[in-house]
Amino acid sequence: MADRADDIVVPLPPNAPRVSPNAFTRWLGRTVLRVGGWRMAGSWPDLPRLVLIAAPHSSNWDGIWGFAFKLALGLDVRILGKHQLFWWPLGPILRRLGVIAVNRSAAHGVVEQAATLIVTADNLWFVVAPEGTRKPVDRWKPGFWRIARAADVPVLPVYFHYPEKTIGVGPVFELTDDMTADIARIRAWYRPWQGKHHGTN
Repeated sequence: MADRADDIVVPLPPNAPRVSPNAFTRWLGRTVLRVGGWRMAGSWPDLPRLVLIAAPHSSNWDGIWGFAFKLALGLDVRILGKHQLFWWPLGPILRRLGVIAVNRSAAHGVVEQAATLIVTADNLWFVVAPEGTRKPVDRWKPGFWRIARAADVPVLPVYFHYPEKTIGVGPVFELTDDMTADIARIRAWYRPWQGKHHGTN
């Protein structure tokens, strides 16, 4: 059953992955967002498996607002995080939030592991920051495309737009065999949205 709409988040459709119901964490997420003045725009697709990308990524605040929305929605996602973040007591918290440690200096096999996670799950949304850094970049890292193609799932773009304090959900992008063209059209879709410190070129 789809969740009920409210003034902060866009309700999840029936096939979206969810965590176990927890009234406190839902309240906490909504409270953080309400105090910060943030809201959601758009609508979630009713798909059990996909790769979700988030951009522009220009500040550590993106993670705070993103996790607040995750808590407010009760959404269950998997996210790659730098292994350096997994020190105690932060490590167990990150794992509970769905973050998977990855060593960027030894990233061989990450695409295959992520694709296998998606394919073998009944429902799983895998989150990737395509810029790979908070600094402005000329090129996006192609890992999200490779994961989505290997798992044969679409890409769902989600944006941060700081001028209006909005996290927005975009249209689902079905991928082709042309990685360069696919990434170019998705990146072009992001151009109107402005992060805390920069947008998408």
